[in-house]
Amino acid sequence: MTIWTIICAIIMFCILVLVHEGGHFIAAKSVGVKVNEFAVGMGPVLLKKVRGETQYSLRLFPIGGFCAMEGEDDQSEDERSFGKRPLWAKAIIIVAGSFMNLVLAVIVMAGIILYLGIPTTSISGFSDVSPAEAAGIHTGDKIVSIQQQEVKSWTDITEAISAVQGETVTIGVDRQGQQLNFTMDLTQEEDTGRKIIGILPDVSRNPFTALIKGAEATKLLAVQMVEVIGQLVSGDVSTKELTGPIGITKAVSDSVKYGYVYVANLAALISLNLAIVNMLPFPALDGGRLLFLIIRKVTGRAITDDMEAKVHFIGIMLLFALMIYVTWQDIGRFILN
Repeated sequence: MTIWTIICAIIMFCILVLVHEGGHFIAAKSVGVKVNEFAVGMGPVLLKKVRGETQYSLRLFPIGGFCAMEGEDDQSEDERSFGKRPLWAKAIIIVAGSFMNLVLAVIVMAGIILYLGIPTTSISGFSDVSPAEAAGIHTGDKIVSIQQQEVKSWTDITEAISAVQGETVTIGVDRQGQQLNFTMDLTQEEDTGRKIIGILPDVSRNPFTALIKGAEATKLLAVQMVEVIGQLVSGDVSTKELTGPIGITKAVSDSVKYGYVYVANLAALISLNLAIVNMLPFPALDGGRLLFLIIRKVTGRAITDDMEAKVHFIGIMLLFALMIYVTWQDIGRFILN
């Protein structure tokens, strides 16, 4: 790993933390909660500036950040303290951090899709070996059917061609309003062996469509992440598969080698991971704080601020222990080997 890779990893992590804590900050301000400090990083203060009632600071260790609200972890008589807000306002503040990470993941995924383009059913060109071109199909033709079955997307085309039984396929195209059919031999892609006809799709760069596709891709990734978390809880996936800051830096290093699209994709994955993990109902995490809000609303004064603070402190210690564990694993996997 180079210095540049480490710098990229630090910048990425700081941006993700800034977005997360920025969500808490914006939500807190919007419901009238006083914010004492908004910090990126942990440990000693490197830079600070006070604007209004809030101190904005950059701290030494790029391993997190925080939005320190009045009365969040202790009693405060200030009418603008976190503790004085109604349940709905507290819930919005708590959820806002993960929500912003989720929004960032969708936007980054949409940006990647917009940059790469969305394949359409129109043909922009042909590969070196192209049965479609030999059969008489032209660039600009729009594929409307395969084996007399209607197709509406590029995915429909690839799946239909792969499913063809036999050595030939009939392709229906729209050429400037004229419906034409062409029958051609199938060939195989050299690397994968899948059936192809040697066509290249035209691509669309519609921002609205890209946003929808970005949301769909993020939803699919979120489902997969939740499944993995469930497998970790059930023991089907070992904790040895977990990784920490060193592993993330190694992933950034690998992504940089392939280009910034891969770096952006990794950033979206990590942002989504932060959104999901932070909402787990575990002490010290946002999900744990939200759970305590609900429990205390139901039980009244059965749980005091001091009791909740102690539970969250235990949660923080357990999270630190987990971080030490995964970091030690990362050292063994990526540094000592």
